[in-house]
Formats: sequence, C-alpha cells, structure tokens
Amino acid sequence: MTEAREQIFDAMRKSLGRGVLDEDRRAALDARISGHARGLVPARDKVDHAGQVALFLEKLEAVSGTVSRVDSVEGVPGAVAEYLTNNNLPAAFRMAPDPTLDSIPWDSRPALDISRGATAGDDLTGLTTAFAAIAETGTLMLLSGPHGPTTLNFLPSTHVVVLFESQVTGAYEDAWDLLRALPDMPRTVNLITGPSRTGDIEQTIYLGAHGPLNLHVVLVARDPA
Repeated sequence: MTEAREQIFDAMRKSLGRGVLDEDRRAALDARISGHARGLVPARDKVDHAGQVALFLEKLEAVSGTVSRVDSVEGVPGAVAEYLTNNNLPAAFRMAPDPTLDSIPWDSRPALDISRGATAGDDLTGLTTAFAAIAETGTLMLLSGPHGPTTLNFLPSTHVVVLFESQVTGAYEDAWDLLRALPDMPRTVNLITGPSRTGDIEQTIYLGAHGPLNLHVVLVARDPA
C-alpha cells in the first residue's frame, strides 16, 4: 500500500473513531469478501431455463425493449435487416469486433452496410453481443474489452444485441458467478435494462435521455456450431 493511500485510510479510521483492524477482524472480513455470499433470490427466478428465458423477455418488453427470436445464427442477418427496415433506419450499423459476430453469415444480406470497431458517436445503430442476460429484471450484462467497445453500448441511438438463450440466467447472483469464473476481470461491467430513460421532468418517462433510444435483442435459440 502506498503512503498516500495509508494516509487516506488513516483519516477515514479517525473519522469513524476506530483504529487499525486486529488480525481476527481482518480475517473475518477477508473471508466475507472472498466468500461471495448470495443475496435473497426472488422466487420468480427459481424456475427452469425455459421459464427464465420467458421471464427475461417479459421483463425486457416491460421496460420498452424489443426482441426478435431466431433458431440459429443463420437467421440473425434477416432479423437485423427486418428490424432496421421496420423502424425506418438505414441498413447500416457499427458492429463490435467480436469473433462470435464475425461467425454470423452476414453475406446472406449483402444490402447491410457493416463497419467494425468502436464508435465516435456518428453511427445511428450499434450491434454487440452480451455476456449474460438476467431474467430477474430483463437486464443485459456487457463487458468491456477488445471485443466489446463500451461506446457501442451508449453512443448510437439504437442498440442491437445478439444474445443466445444459453446466456440467460435467473438472478443477478447467477450472472456474477459466471463473471467471477472468468480468468480475467474486465475493466467495466455494464448492466443495461431497456433503453436509456429518465423521469426527472415532472415524473414523465423520457426515453433516450442518456443513451440509446431503442434497445433490440435478437435472441438465438441455438448456440453457434
């Protein structure tokens, strides 16, 4: 620990009126932190996987998210093209440089104009994957990294997420367990529940205030081969 950090902690201890922790207290706190005790999980999350998928979709749509369901990755290009057309959006999007997305047969829809990488904010639509989906609240968990530029999650006005049914979990605790099992932790974890919204002005919900106006999930039944 650096001298500056120790000074900060010492000031905090003095303000709380206590000294340095003894070894027993420190060991107890270390055990609690490393143990990752699970919180109280709502009963609605304790269903089979098909029930979790159904609950995720219910919660997603309740917060103004939309969904397309396809059987396999072969159906993803058509679902994306249809969504863009139905919402009067250009047939163009900025895509995360994710190997999973590169394995999708985008050539089956040659009219789609696809660019790859982070966005500077001039792309109307961003397309990414997700690490997990949480049925409890219809929430997507996205991780930052070389294959997942965080700018794509927030700067385009429309965010399209390709998600596999196998990635749907029941409770937040399940998603965090999956994350902790990774060999390396990401710098950033984004939890996204529906399009961006605010109710600051007269308690009226306004979409797209601080991020995407639209959130669309393409839910794929089968994992890629």
